[in-house]
Amino acid sequence: MQRKAYVSGVAALLAALLAGCTGGSDDGGTTDESNPDDSGTATAVAEPGRYRTLPEPCGVVGEETLDSLLPGIKQLADAEQREKTYEGTPTPTYDTDRKAGCRWKVESAEATDHLLVDFARVVSYDTSVSDDSEAEQLFAKEQEAADLPEPVSTDTAETGDAGETGETGTGAPSGRPSGSPSSSASSSASATASPSASASAGTSAPAGLQPRVLEDLGDEAFLDDQLGGSGSTAQQRTVTVVFRTSNVVVTIEYAEQPATVGTVPDSEEMQDRAQKLAAQLADELAE
Repeated sequence: MQRKAYVSGVAALLAALLAGCTGGSDDGGTTDESNPDDSGTATAVAEPGRYRTLPEPCGVVGEETLDSLLPGIKQLADAEQREKTYEGTPTPTYDTDRKAGCRWKVESAEATDHLLVDFARVVSYDTSVSDDSEAEQLFAKEQEAADLPEPVSTDTAETGDAGETGETGTGAPSGRPSGSPSSSASSSASATASPSASASAGTSAPAGLQPRVLEDLGDEAFLDDQLGGSGSTAQQRTVTVVFRTSNVVVTIEYAEQPATVGTVPDSEEMQDRAQKLAAQLADELAE
């Protein structure tokens, strides 16, 4: 009789244990197999970017556009060399779906021109952060690195004399009061300086063509304009246009160095050419 009671007690214990492992609680709570830390709310997955691939950069710029940006191409007598120049040189890359670029360089009797077109497709590895947001951060870093000057108001520019409005291309800081002694002294010095000294001072674009944020180009865009070289070295102007469309960031670098010392590349002309190319590439991405 004692053995029978013992067996019955064990069976009852096993039944109770099985009920606890498989059954739910009376109040609708989780079972032992559920995750106690699970809040029951799934994390939203961010939308992927619009672009999965990139254009072929050496083929996206037409010959007519290259003729405008690189006038020396049409002066090349050798047809084979001219055709090779039109083709451009791809920049090194490990994945053409993530980053791709192309360079062109043309030397002529008047100047040496360079052109770089670069595409970068941004992909977020954080499922909670979209590709577009990641591309926004990359674009913001590039714009910050460009260190664009504060916009100069038209009213402020009109109150100063011609030497203080930036028309001489001296690149004086816009934040300095127009009537300050240092500003006047700087203007006088520029007026009496030697040609080489004046050239070395012109490190920025004229008023109205300063580095700036661009409107109506992609989702966001900016333009930079820098003039380098002085003295016995011909000055090279580099115009850079960077814009973002969804998760793709496009960079255009257009540079010209005249063959003659003292000749300064025209800022307005170069900016106009670079912006036209940027608009063409933005349209290409939109298709």
